[in-house]
Amino acid sequence: MADETPERPLSGIRVIDMTRILAGPFCTMNLGDMGAEIIKIEQPGKGDDTRSWGPPFAGSEAAYFLGVNRNKKSVTLNLKEERGLGILKTLIKGADVLIENFKAGTLEKWGLTRDWMEKNAPQVVHTQITGYGEKGPKAGMPGYDFLLQAESGLMAITGEEGGSSMKLGVAIVDVCTGMYAAMSILGALNARTRTGKGQKTSVTLYDSALSALVNVASNYLISGDEACRYGNGHPNIVPYRDFVCGKGDIALAVGNDMQFARLANLLGHPEWVEDEKYKTNPNRVRNRAAVDTMVRDALSSDSAENWITRLQEAGIPCSMVNPVGAALDSEQTKANDMIEEIEHPTAGLIKMLGIPYRFSDTPAGVSSAPPELGADTDAVLVEIGGVLEAELETLRGDGVI
Repeated sequence: MADETPERPLSGIRVIDMTRILAGPFCTMNLGDMGAEIIKIEQPGKGDDTRSWGPPFAGSEAAYFLGVNRNKKSVTLNLKEERGLGILKTLIKGADVLIENFKAGTLEKWGLTRDWMEKNAPQVVHTQITGYGEKGPKAGMPGYDFLLQAESGLMAITGEEGGSSMKLGVAIVDVCTGMYAAMSILGALNARTRTGKGQKTSVTLYDSALSALVNVASNYLISGDEACRYGNGHPNIVPYRDFVCGKGDIALAVGNDMQFARLANLLGHPEWVEDEKYKTNPNRVRNRAAVDTMVRDALSSDSAENWITRLQEAGIPCSMVNPVGAALDSEQTKANDMIEEIEHPTAGLIKMLGIPYRFSDTPAGVSSAPPELGADTDAVLVEIGGVLEAELETLRGDGVI
């Protein structure tokens, strides 16, 4: 069922996608962007919950759903029905990847055990996304991005110093989980080229959230000191945060002593570089409050726009603090083709984020709009699902599809 699209990195790979919400769909969207055939299995009459997570809507589809479900085919199957399960098993037998985010044990209840997979679909990479995995005191419990941000420590290190804990503005645990799931699939597919067999990969929201702590976790593991909130500051680099100027805000990322020296000279305070309290980054970290105050006072003398020009000319990393609209409308966004437009069957021409990676010879790309619920059921089931065209009407009437 390959689409007539250019050769892409994952052309020829078929994925049975039984995920919903964000982590799994984000994973499979990326696989689809790289050319994999994504067959999204949805509940008849309802589909992925995020289809109704609005406003905003484009036509009848929520922007949330449209944002992570392009390059997919929608097939509706009632998996509480024996005939629906039979069709699913046929689809899995002809697939390369199966990805799901059901509660642990769900597939086994349907007879899709590891033994069944090894006997009937040994080539399949089975990727399971769960909240906490199959071990430990929370084994089998569902996971939610907001709760995992709180539990993992991410929320504790986010927010103003001395203020309340804050979640990130996007569901970052789901996003990271989706990326790790995609990486695990690519690794297993590569291993299959040597072994000839698929395998099971498991990704949890909990582990992904802990992994997102990166250097903050390393700081604690090495020092034993509890991580703190620094607002928009950096735990290991100073000055590295946002500052209010005479008009507007800017972000400064002074990553080494040479850049700090250039900043001090530009702000009219070359003496900062001679002061042992500020000369090196470790000392600036120890004197964080004083450094931030000095820089803030100096920047208050002019507008953010004027400072940006001067800072960039001096080779000091900086940026305006943009609202989302300004970022998406920027010339750099346009130059990087990070906004895609595609025709949707009911919503008309819709805009969506572009693909953040490039291939020189086998480009990723957006080939199809997010599908309407069940739009591809008939075609997929007749071609690769073992269903005769004459059976479709009965299956639909019986609530199987």
